[in-house]
Amino acid sequence: MTSFRDRVRGVVISTALGDAMGAPIEKLTYKEIKSKYGRVESLMTRWHKMDLPADVRLGRVRGDGIVTDDTLMTIALMNVYLTEGRHLDAYDMGNEFVKEIAFRKTFVPELNEETLIIDRLFYPEKYIFMRHVLANCDPREGGIGNMVNCGAAMYIAPIGIVNAGNPKAAYDEAILFAMGHQSSYGLEAAGVLAACVAKAFEPGVSVDDIVRTAISLAKDGTKAAIQEMTQAAYDLRQEREDMDKVIEVFQAIMLKYSPMGDDVSRHIDKVGIPSNHYTSSRLWSIEELPMALAFIVLNDGDYYRSILDGVNPGRDTDSIGVMAGVILGAMYGGEV
Repeated sequence: MTSFRDRVRGVVISTALGDAMGAPIEKLTYKEIKSKYGRVESLMTRWHKMDLPADVRLGRVRGDGIVTDDTLMTIALMNVYLTEGRHLDAYDMGNEFVKEIAFRKTFVPELNEETLIIDRLFYPEKYIFMRHVLANCDPREGGIGNMVNCGAAMYIAPIGIVNAGNPKAAYDEAILFAMGHQSSYGLEAAGVLAACVAKAFEPGVSVDDIVRTAISLAKDGTKAAIQEMTQAAYDLRQEREDMDKVIEVFQAIMLKYSPMGDDVSRHIDKVGIPSNHYTSSRLWSIEELPMALAFIVLNDGDYYRSILDGVNPGRDTDSIGVMAGVILGAMYGGEV
């Protein structure tokens, strides 16, 4: 039987693996990845922005196994648990977690230096600092007004570990903690992913068990998206080698729940133009979690095929890889 310690190792290593696999192709479309790379199946992948000037890249480097904020913030959350030695809530987001990302230096591989994690974070993750430190908000209201995205779900796996074998407790704690960062379906995804990780720790657990757990706890658009995506994945198992068809079906489904599609970058011509991108709604879902679960189902829990399929459809490739990885890492342990 796989030990608890090895399952924990599986989650942590899989966070870094999924992150580093997807990082060089993040924000490209499926067609762009297929055209530039064929299919990414190696950590030794050149970042698609590597030939741009350093100032355009914001001094960052990716590829060749380099991890991003998904991994750095997962480690930050692990450190909060090690410091506090207990279960967490939004007040810990506004206290120790802020200290981890904004006041304590660590090595940031993309920048190749010891620095603050916040120097690397995307704006919706910098929002944690703005709300809790600068605005001195009620910690439970920290996520209100933020861009709704996968930013909380991408690092939430340690809450699943702490509540291993108790998915409902993992869901509840993830919601209580991540409400200091996210809201709406971005918060909901964090709760559901933590629950999936907790369920995956159970000896003898199956992919079907994890999917049922996700659906039983998920609410609103997140629940509907997971239901529809995983059912499509079951239906497509006999055609999984036809990745063009799989991606076409999956992305068509997700367009009903995540309206931006391939339009994932913000440019000057979009300023002031109203849209539903990243705004609160009970009807929508982030794309990353339903996609990760769908690829796990499609591949019947095969570790590498699920992660590799997860990073190759494009868009938020590293976070899809992380979410598939942490669930399967908990199932199989580090030996996988």
